[in-house]
Amino acid sequence: MTAATLAERHLPAESRAVFDVLPESGEPGADSVLDEARARAVAESLPYAGGVTPAQAWALFSAGDAVLVDVRTAEERKFVGHVPGALHVAWATGTSMTRNPRFVKELETKAGKGAVVLLLCRSGKRSALAAEAAAKAGFTNVFNVLEGFEGELNADQQRRNSGGWVVSGLPWQQD
Repeated sequence: MTAATLAERHLPAESRAVFDVLPESGEPGADSVLDEARARAVAESLPYAGGVTPAQAWALFSAGDAVLVDVRTAEERKFVGHVPGALHVAWATGTSMTRNPRFVKELETKAGKGAVVLLLCRSGKRSALAAEAAAKAGFTNVFNVLEGFEGELNADQQRRNSGGWVVSGLPWQQD
């Protein structure tokens, strides 16, 4: 099933435009999005392959061009929501947010070092740290999903108002 078909079946009309960011799987569009992300990463001196927008992440993931890995806690996924089909490897656990010492090993087991891996957290901050750790461990195609699942805090200290996976109208579910 193509990304465009998935969009037609699962997204409201106003959200389908995100699939303009990539052509169908296997065409040069996926590579060009990742190449642009890599170029920005070099320009910004990022220690990992780069960052992609939520729309680009969904297009890459739904086309089968990348693996999407949610690095939030199991509790966040359950009570806040998650992307259907995304893998889960917690960067940190528990209410004290203790770093998962097995993160890299679990990521390698679930995704593989050679895969294009897109890391998603709440706002893009933990996933950037996770991407850095993965890159140091030899992952060469690990990208941060910019803005995360819920986006940044606004002036009222609330999320889900601008930016992020949910605000972008991309598929998600809550248990």
